[in-house]
Amino acid sequence: MTAARTSHPYLDAPFAALAHRGFSRDGLENSMAAFQSAVDLGFRYLETDAHGTADGVAVALHDSSLDRTTDSAGDVADLPWERVRHARIGGVEPVPLLEDVLGTWPGVRVNIDVKGESGIVPVAEAIERTGAHDRVCVASFSVQRREATLARLSRPVATSAGTSEAARFFAGGLLGLGTLRSLRGVDALQIPWRVGMLPVLTQRHIRLAHDAGRAVHVWTVNRREEMESLIDAGVDGIVSDRADLLKEVLVARGMWSWFDR
Repeated sequence: MTAARTSHPYLDAPFAALAHRGFSRDGLENSMAAFQSAVDLGFRYLETDAHGTADGVAVALHDSSLDRTTDSAGDVADLPWERVRHARIGGVEPVPLLEDVLGTWPGVRVNIDVKGESGIVPVAEAIERTGAHDRVCVASFSVQRREATLARLSRPVATSAGTSEAARFFAGGLLGLGTLRSLRGVDALQIPWRVGMLPVLTQRHIRLAHDAGRAVHVWTVNRREEMESLIDAGVDGIVSDRADLLKEVLVARGMWSWFDR
């Protein structure tokens, strides 16, 4: 499917099917129940986001505040864990510790998007305490946040390009310029395949990434025909809210056997 590939263990699967914030049809994103549902489907890649509480605890939560997804309110970075732990996602599920996500399923790989400055130290500490270096990918829109997290780790982890790196790569690909420099220091591009209704990922970009030994993971893809088209184009992974549908597509294509090991 690809040319030369990075050798990090996180990326040794023939295809990365990533359950976006776990799998829930009931609005329970980034909950232990949603992660368990994805694992029960057979997924071995989970995608999550991370923030740090005011007292330095890493939690799996997309938003900087509790307002949208829980029955509580306030910015996580301003609240102690004792307050955050009583919030309920969808009114029923607690906000998980990142350490619990990493520790509960030791055979599962976790893509961690470090969402804010508050998450840098707590995310690194959670990875260190669980020894999860070989099965995590540290990502962030901010290159500085990603690098600050990596600097606190005792061993390398897989990494994904930040927004500025991905933008330089895309611009270089469109203009026919060299692209390897923009991907130096990362193992994968994890990118949207379109902006609004405008597709931005081309087969040329996929080929250039593969030539540079980088994997291409695309988010967030929830329609069967889009999954099919991206797989045909040669992407190395798909991030989806519809883990059930993504599994159906991969099973039909004979691409699910690695997950059944």
